[in-house]
Amino acid sequence: MNYLKYLTKEIHSTVMATVDENGLPITCAIDIMDYDENGLYFITARGKNFYARLKRDGYVSLTGTKGTDTLSCVAISVRGKVEEVGSDYLNRLFEKNSYMSEIYPTKESRTALTVFRIYDGCGEWFDLSKKPIERASFSFGKGIKTIDGYCITDKCIGCKKCLEACPQGCIDFANGYAKIIQSSCLHCGNCFNICPVKAVEKL
Repeated sequence: MNYLKYLTKEIHSTVMATVDENGLPITCAIDIMDYDENGLYFITARGKNFYARLKRDGYVSLTGTKGTDTLSCVAISVRGKVEEVGSDYLNRLFEKNSYMSEIYPTKESRTALTVFRIYDGCGEWFDLSKKPIERASFSFGKGIKTIDGYCITDKCIGCKKCLEACPQGCIDFANGYAKIIQSSCLHCGNCFNICPVKAVEKL
């Protein structure tokens, strides 16, 4: 819930991706206007092509960032199922996002709008402002948390070439064998490419 709250309150504006009728990716800017234990909420108009894609495919992915530059940036990416929950939620979202009244000022102008919810999703938190970087995976609803990156197997011979090549220095040899500190890993693949005995495997 903390990740969903941060996405809604601190980032708010995201780039959301769907696919067109040819299966090609297409993006648009969408504000995440609320969250609860059931997922994330946003508004669109029924007349938009975006609405048609949501209804057809029932799945979206998004990324939002916050920071003044790359090294102060926090990013959250989410993907999940999406469903139309209708205009009954409009008042709630307009109350929490008062700027929407400047865009759709009258009750009549809001008749085109509807609310969608992202549910059964998973996501990733990525914070470049920390040293070393911080990353974490999460899920909500019935979504399954994804695991990416690399791990080091018992084939490791302790040569530490992986540590020398790791930009974040996130390989720990404290217990006598190599272990990747997953919460600080960039997933760059240097350890995988440099290991002389192929002890590194992709998750």
